Amino acid sequence: GGGPVNGLALARAYWERAGLPAFEARLPEALERAAVGLAGEGSECFGFDDDLSRDHDWGPGFCIWLTEPDHARLGAAVQELYHSLPPAFEGWPPRRQTPGGAGRVGCLCIPRWYARYTGCPHGPETLEQWRRAPEAFLAAAVNGAVFQDPLGVFSAVRERLLAFYPEDVRRKKLAARLAVMAQAGQYNYPRCLRRGEPVAAQQALAAFTDAAMSAVYLMNRRYAPFYKWRHRGLRGMERLPDAYERFEALVAAPDGPERAEVVEAICWDTAEELRRQGLSSGTDAFLLPHAEKVRDGIRDPVLRKSHVMEE
Repeated sequence: GGGPVNGLALARAYWERAGLPAFEARLPEALERAAVGLAGEGSECFGFDDDLSRDHDWGPGFCIWLTEPDHARLGAAVQELYHSLPPAFEGWPPRRQTPGGAGRVGCLCIPRWYARYTGCPHGPETLEQWRRAPEAFLAAAVNGAVFQDPLGVFSAVRERLLAFYPEDVRRKKLAARLAVMAQAGQYNYPRCLRRGEPVAAQQALAAFTDAAMSAVYLMNRRYAPFYKWRHRGLRGMERLPDAYERFEALVAAPDGPERAEVVEAICWDTAEELRRQGLSSGTDAFLLPHAEKVRDGIRDPVLRKSHVMEE
């Protein structure tokens, strides 16, 4: 292939220069109804792909999303046309698909696609549905880009998901993250080290890191992606813009008091941001009281009464 290119730019070029002309010539009626783009699983959908990503499930490809009636009527013809497009494109080799990567590109049914990522054909609507949809799946449902959507059906769900969790659910999840940060990072990590339990200390640190990163995303009203992209995704966050460097410092610090200091710094930054957002007025350096304050601000009585560590 040419110089460095990301998968999203490749997908757009493949659509504009190979897909679109073929549909205009052979299946114009689908063109008037199909949403086209690239979203879902895969580093390229987040713009995180690099040379290493190209060994599997990467290459020329795009998604064509159809409504359920359109999929029943036109799906087979659309998929057939998609398969007839040249697999190699402008010097880029064909997409190498693994069994786990099947169904990421090509013709897709809108309600089935959203059900796969959110558990609901039109995206979550009730508080319970929102709570049950895994964060990383929501992140995958709204990443990438939509190149065209004449009917607007696909984009309507996408826009609703991008508007983020209902505030009660955001608070519920944030309270749970803060409680884990306090328990695993501020309390158990130093205790495990004092007890001479290095394995337990590493597990506490990992639990803290995961919860703390998720809290940054929640405070930025963005869904946290799959764990291996969580740190990468912290770059350029509007709120807590130093988080990316903070977590690098956490990993670089040696086990013991120096690392515990970075844990405290992350917790302090988090508490300050909670105050800025009016989520907690507490001045405590320990995050558990903040977790309780965030939970107490939940409007829904059932959610408000639930245990602080329950998502």
